[in-house]
Amino acid sequence: MIEARLTIDRLGAQGDGVAAHAGAPVYLPFTLPGEEVLAEFAGERGDVLEIFSASPERIDPACPHFTDCGGCSLQHLAPAPYAAFKRELVVSAFAARGLAPEVDATIVVPAGSRRRVVLAARREGGKLLFGFHGRKSHRIVPLSACPVSRPEIVGALPGLARLAAVAAPRKGDLAMTVAATATGLDVALGGVPGKDLDRLRLDLVRIAGDIRLARLSAGDEVMMERIAPTVRFGTVDVTPPPGGFLQAAEAGEAALAALVVAAVGKANEVADLFAGAGTFAFRLAETAKVHAVEGDAPALAALDKGLRFAKGLRRLTTQRRDLFRRPVTAKELARFDAVVFDPPRAGASAQAAELAASKVPVIVAVSCNPATLARDARLLVDGGYRLERVTPVDQFLWSAHVEAVAVFRR
Repeated sequence: MIEARLTIDRLGAQGDGVAAHAGAPVYLPFTLPGEEVLAEFAGERGDVLEIFSASPERIDPACPHFTDCGGCSLQHLAPAPYAAFKRELVVSAFAARGLAPEVDATIVVPAGSRRRVVLAARREGGKLLFGFHGRKSHRIVPLSACPVSRPEIVGALPGLARLAAVAAPRKGDLAMTVAATATGLDVALGGVPGKDLDRLRLDLVRIAGDIRLARLSAGDEVMMERIAPTVRFGTVDVTPPPGGFLQAAEAGEAALAALVVAAVGKANEVADLFAGAGTFAFRLAETAKVHAVEGDAPALAALDKGLRFAKGLRRLTTQRRDLFRRPVTAKELARFDAVVFDPPRAGASAQAAELAASKVPVIVAVSCNPATLARDARLLVDGGYRLERVTPVDQFLWSAHVEAVAVFRR
């Protein structure tokens, strides 16, 4: 272990401060550019023992668990440079692919707006640990507050801990996905052995009723549904599948959707690829004919169920299709005036290649991973598309993650 006085030169892609020692980078968490620190490190990673001169951009963190909990890495950075850092993540990702698009200022969601979190529980030394995982470890940090999450999630933590005390397996971790919906909290349990569910069922359902959950599920099984948990996509109420994907924050989703709808403009026929449960499809169908394609059966079933009760939309059709194995071809895309695609973090290189070979006038890409977004963008640009602009949307507050929307035109 080396101990040395270092100056922080910049922030790295994960939000750590980066200093130099003997010609090699040293990554130090919770530091800022310009700060002089005493650090202890081995190889590229280390920790700060003392800050000799603090950056003027340093602020007090919003959470008492900051630096211990693994959820946030940038609460100590003032709002303006924080937003600039998120924008630079996008700029750098595109630059690495030889692209220099116009990148807008970051749209940042407010604190207390994250509506979906994954909590962990573990039995250890005769006690139950319940909270978020610690920084770069499997340790569980008990929570008394979380300024990132919606107040109804934070307020329910004592009741959710009761649920975890029953559900946590004897060995291993319990994963508890909690989503704040319009009708209440939707909780999905993972890691509960199937052989234990029948024995635990009555206690779990009783506690879920006591704390007024909208729904409790374990794996694919709905154990209790007091009322259908719903989220609103445009004008349509949708019940997502248990533990299913939702955009992290309602405000973030609204920003992404506004950018998508504006970019599509007056398109008459739109393909929504990786459509999920209809996040964009329902909004787009208010003014266009939409064909929504999704590989996940439960998500598509939720979309179809919402569609049955929807009013005031133009035609919205759906198709189940694995877009990684069988992307929509350039020939099939010929009938669309615009395409929206919002793949998982891994991106959609196979689908992007088909889009690059198509003649679709407008393509809108949404991604939570700037690196794979830039990779797919390179395919589109090489296929003749003009990358009009990219807008970062930060709904992963105080982390090193950022969402982005990119608009391409022929």
